[in-house]
Amino acid sequence: MADIAALDESTLFGEELSKRLDAGPSGERTALGAPTLIAVQELGVAYGKKEALAGVTLDIPRNRITAFIGPSGCGKSTALRCLNRMNDEVQNFKMSGHIAIDGEDIYGRSVNVTALRRAVGMVFQQPNPFPMSIYDNIALAVREQRGRVSRKEIDEIVTRSLTQANLWDEVKDSLKDSALSLSGGQQQRLCIARALAVTPSVIMLDEPCASLDPISTAKIEELLLELSAEYTIVIVTHNLAQAHRISDQVAFFLMGRLVEVGETRAVFDSPRFEDTANYINGRFG
Repeated sequence: MADIAALDESTLFGEELSKRLDAGPSGERTALGAPTLIAVQELGVAYGKKEALAGVTLDIPRNRITAFIGPSGCGKSTALRCLNRMNDEVQNFKMSGHIAIDGEDIYGRSVNVTALRRAVGMVFQQPNPFPMSIYDNIALAVREQRGRVSRKEIDEIVTRSLTQANLWDEVKDSLKDSALSLSGGQQQRLCIARALAVTPSVIMLDEPCASLDPISTAKIEELLLELSAEYTIVIVTHNLAQAHRISDQVAFFLMGRLVEVGETRAVFDSPRFEDTANYINGRFG
């Protein structure tokens, strides 16, 4: 595997695509009025003989929040993890179909998977800060990406990423304290800050508030709404109220199929399919 410090976005996508990502909107425009950043076409996933997803096609718009909803075991987390190839690590994983970021096939032979996972950052259900100081949680992520970085620049990145994660004011006087001493909600925001420190294009979150109290959940939701001005966000959530509050687009999965995708208010107010209406109205799941 290539040295992580030597990787950059051009290693992943090529110089021209990297320029397009930096330049901002391009490509087809979705019904939300935003350009498509991630295009998924006929995605199918199987683990050995067990089918997990079939025929999933959707566009994920740039600088919007897309929520994947559906009952447990419906395939939404599997779909999410395909977007940065985390499923590659799962035994007997097989994928069919096509996933592109700004037109570039992320399953192409030339793609550096380590760089992809930096560009498409992931925040997990359980906060997973490193067992080190708050400061070093951010600094380590930056040094793994870029190698030798001056202390002054690291300081600036730590301040910026913690500020972006709405955590700076709470921890600025305790940066040398263990990250494990933070509350669950603070740990989750630190994990978001750690992802932001390496300047991703996409932030993915898999049930990020499942273990948090309502106040911490509200802070995470407020943060995601702020970040969507600069980042494309994809979130898996079982919390329908949360999806309704913060997402611009919602995708409803059921038994490995994408049943319905559309603008959040339209899907919640006037779902096109009976299965969607039954799920949203609490008749199952």
